[in-house]
Amino acid sequence: MTATIKRRSETDLTYELKWTAWHWLYEQAGCRVVGFEVRLEGPSGRVADVVGVDKSNRVYLVEVKASRSDLLKDDHTARDRKRLREDSVGLAEAAAFASELAGISADDHAAASLIAESRDSAVARRDAADRRLSVFSTKFNDPAYLRAADFHYIMAPHGLVWPGDLPPFWGLLNDRAEVLAEAPPKQVRRVTAHVLRAIGRANTRDLMKACGEQPSKPAASLEPAPTN
Repeated sequence: MTATIKRRSETDLTYELKWTAWHWLYEQAGCRVVGFEVRLEGPSGRVADVVGVDKSNRVYLVEVKASRSDLLKDDHTARDRKRLREDSVGLAEAAAFASELAGISADDHAAASLIAESRDSAVARRDAADRRLSVFSTKFNDPAYLRAADFHYIMAPHGLVWPGDLPPFWGLLNDRAEVLAEAPPKQVRRVTAHVLRAIGRANTRDLMKACGEQPSKPAASLEPAPTN
């Protein structure tokens, strides 16, 4: 049996890049604890593609990007999100106004038809803005995500990303595991124990998946409840 931990949504290139990042972390960065798809910000937090911890307890985080569109998807700022939210509110108001006009002009079939088209267009644009807002990512520029590791890297096929394209505080690796831009170290709060637990959970999940096991619901903690 050949075990695999490839996700259904992953392309072969993405999967290969993740393994290249794994080897770079182990062989070049000196990390001896490495995991895929590690959730570092709690149960509802974002997931990092590959994470490692070196012998000095420094945390390395690598985001894998196989296409330019995948890269740009995460390279938004809080200002971009605010602008999109304002657009969504404006489109919602336009859709509501068009609906009111459609009710007022119901007796004028020609006008009603035009207003209905305008209403449907406004509703479609509002829904599109809402969908975009629901998946809008500021991962590369979010201070909370940048506090999750000492070093942040993007790994992409050679030539897809250039050092000048990088968001602040990120380094760049290519698909040959060459460092094209060093990630600047950040002064982050020591979260090594938390990161090690997160990697342990991710590796346990992947091992069970590779072996075809389905985890059952975890039992309640056996640790004593804290006392006041």
